[in-house]
Amino acid sequence: MFPSPEEKNFGFYLTGAGSDNPFSSFMVDQIPDLAFWGSSTGQFFSRYTYREIEDDNSLFSGVEDPRVDNITDAALADYRKTYGPEVTKDDIFYYVYGLLHSPDYRNQFAADLKRSLPRIPKVTDFPAFVEAGRKLAKLHIGYESVQPYPLEEKVTGPTPTPLDELYRVQKMKFKSRDDRSTIVYNSRVTVSEIPERAYRYQLGARSAVEWIIDRYQVKTDKASGIVNDPNDWSEDPRYIIDLLGRIVTVSLETVDIVEALPPMEILDA
Repeated sequence: MFPSPEEKNFGFYLTGAGSDNPFSSFMVDQIPDLAFWGSSTGQFFSRYTYREIEDDNSLFSGVEDPRVDNITDAALADYRKTYGPEVTKDDIFYYVYGLLHSPDYRNQFAADLKRSLPRIPKVTDFPAFVEAGRKLAKLHIGYESVQPYPLEEKVTGPTPTPLDELYRVQKMKFKSRDDRSTIVYNSRVTVSEIPERAYRYQLGARSAVEWIIDRYQVKTDKASGIVNDPNDWSEDPRYIIDLLGRIVTVSLETVDIVEALPPMEILDA
């Protein structure tokens, strides 16, 4: 699926059948961890696969494009028969991603999603789900480049302070159990004005914001003594605090897109 850094690809991760976490899906353009967001199991559905070309005598020698479209010609013909000749393979892929985010879909097929791969029905408003899927895919793949939500930052202590010290994180936490609008970023920095609505976007059993709080902390592996320090992941001293703001933006926009989806009206077979 990702044969080399030069070969681009993308796809969506799904919580696997039998997972102890609620069903979720997320679009990525890199190799995902199949235990993504703490799921015990998961599956990845890429837009393309790549044929292996070993040498000049291989089966695919001379093939200009080793990339294989994972939306088959048969699937395209079937969807065009239902929705018209203008439907593309990309439309089908994004339709699936949009449908997987539909609250109606997740509620109606909740029992099935716990034990098997998703069943993808055809619905009346195909274009609406295609458009939503495209928007969600762009938003989720590009989460590191969206505009950070304008959180209010409060800094205490002596100034000036080098930015790499001021924004160094150890372990973020909520100000209190009853107030998720404010996060204690470190001993000197507090961020507030996080809308409660942002916590409605869930990845598995937690909101996306809570996953950032959990994953971006300094941890030491007991067995090896290796320190996992997220402060080393970027040369930008504001990377983590800005990422927190970006995830709030992604969460709010995801909720807006999902809530604007039409009712899921399944076509008769």
